[in-house]
Amino acid sequence: MADRTSSSITIDADRARVMAVIADFPAYPEWAGQVKSAEVLGTGADGRPETVRFVLDAGVISDTYTLGYTWHDDESVTWHVVEQGKMVAELDGSYRLAETDGGTEVTYELAVDVKVPMIGMLKRKAEKVIVDTALKGLKKRVEGR
Repeated sequence: MADRTSSSITIDADRARVMAVIADFPAYPEWAGQVKSAEVLGTGADGRPETVRFVLDAGVISDTYTLGYTWHDDESVTWHVVEQGKMVAELDGSYRLAETDGGTEVTYELAVDVKVPMIGMLKRKAEKVIVDTALKGLKKRVEGR
């Protein structure tokens, strides 16, 4: 899974506010277009979610799977599959947050591997749709627009 899709966006808010929206998984269906549901299964000592079950419908990739999360204060969060779905074999990603003069620059990086044979170009396109939709939805959700 060497190929990864990455994109960035600047959000008019501080890192803590952006990270609070990222950590509010039950609200994902309201702003992350392909996420149909997100259920927190376990939390860490800091109160942030550690395992989350997702139902995803991203066109060519539709599945239910569970991700494990590692939080790095308000600077970044990384995730990986802890329970595969019928289609998703691996789904590794991260949000990295950096303060800028205009707010917070959010970089979303994602790599998806599926169990069924799929042309690499289609996987990258699905990743790009997921990344771009998530960043735009995150910006709209945080900024309240």
